[in-house]
Amino acid sequence: MGLRCLSKMILGCLSTGALIAGLVGSLAAQQSSLPAGHDDAANPSLYVKVRLNQPLKVSKMHPGDVVEGTLAGDVYSADRELFSKGSSVRLRVDHMEKRRRPADDHWPWVVKAFTPRHQMFPVFATAKVLSGDRESDLRVSLISISRKREVYAQEKKKKSHSRDEAGTVEVSRSGGVYGSGTLALPVMVLEAFPQNAPRADDNVFAATDLPALQTLPAGTPCKILLLGDVSASKSKAGDVLKARLLEPVVANSQVVLPAGTLIDGRVVKRTPPRWGSRAGSLALTFTGLTLPGGNFVPMTASLTGAELDRASHTRIDAEGQLQGERPGKVWMAINIGVTAGLTKEVDDATQLIIEAIVSTATDASTAGAARIVSSCISGIYMVSRHGRDVVLPRFTEMNISLDRPLSVTRTPESANASTMNERGN
Repeated sequence: MGLRCLSKMILGCLSTGALIAGLVGSLAAQQSSLPAGHDDAANPSLYVKVRLNQPLKVSKMHPGDVVEGTLAGDVYSADRELFSKGSSVRLRVDHMEKRRRPADDHWPWVVKAFTPRHQMFPVFATAKVLSGDRESDLRVSLISISRKREVYAQEKKKKSHSRDEAGTVEVSRSGGVYGSGTLALPVMVLEAFPQNAPRADDNVFAATDLPALQTLPAGTPCKILLLGDVSASKSKAGDVLKARLLEPVVANSQVVLPAGTLIDGRVVKRTPPRWGSRAGSLALTFTGLTLPGGNFVPMTASLTGAELDRASHTRIDAEGQLQGERPGKVWMAINIGVTAGLTKEVDDATQLIIEAIVSTATDASTAGAARIVSSCISGIYMVSRHGRDVVLPRFTEMNISLDRPLSVTRTPESANASTMNERGN
């Protein structure tokens, strides 16, 4: 009896050991599959924006296709520049996968109802970036491919200002701006993880040179990246939002806020799209930032600009509030066409119902009543149409401006963390 119990205990220990070994092996395999030197805490993902050399038909791409372009902006990690704007980028399609279409505010619901909910997107395993005489490999994940437009906060209304002067411009072929955006090429947004990132010797600003105390004046611009979806239809007042700094903020030739600094914000006010084709609106504010060492600094900043999809109908007023534009001619024409079809169907259906209930009824006698019913239904349909939404998807690039001076204190902990982060890279 004792030997049998002993054998059962030994078998149980062996099976438990095998289970633990399997778990350890799976964790090791997951770690080995990550890019070299990748650490979520020390090395956050990079935001890479590539302006393609030519238009693409995304759904028609195939595995093995090569995509080429140039960086549309500098790529930073902490206080150093990894890749400069204009560097060549080369990607190869690994495979295609089906993804859900992102939300947009361009078409009314009638068109969206007949639009496929999913679309084929290319998946890239790696990207090669040629910066100067250095070639770097990045493990990348595709976020979006679209034409972009830059929207800025409008100035105070003046009769002499046209709509283009009010703040909407397009990213062009050469990097300048066009009002119409007809020459704008697609921009590919990627989330990247460096495999052979530049060494710390390439550091532009040494972490040890950062001042212990530095004050940024009011009006200092900051370029940030939204880390979550925000919209006028789904967000609520008081919702917390997160962003991160895309480029270092420099004062007196010294980095005060390194790239990757976390920015806290919240939704101040939101108005969802309403009946009568009234568009939604969204007001955001930014209330604080967290330095790499974990030091939290309160601040007050307002939105001054954003880079949106070219099809988006969102603008920014003088107070920094995002507002959907009023429906245009195409929007109204689509809804009027649907209303006309609805009127015809309701008219015919009403006549058939009345004639089925009243045996003595004729087409001539029911025409008036059917016309009244169809007019009421079509009127309710037109009035109940909601306006355009305000949609800010994840990884939306935005510009903010400090409303008040910001004093940044560099603690010894944050200095040590930044230095260790650089040495680890």
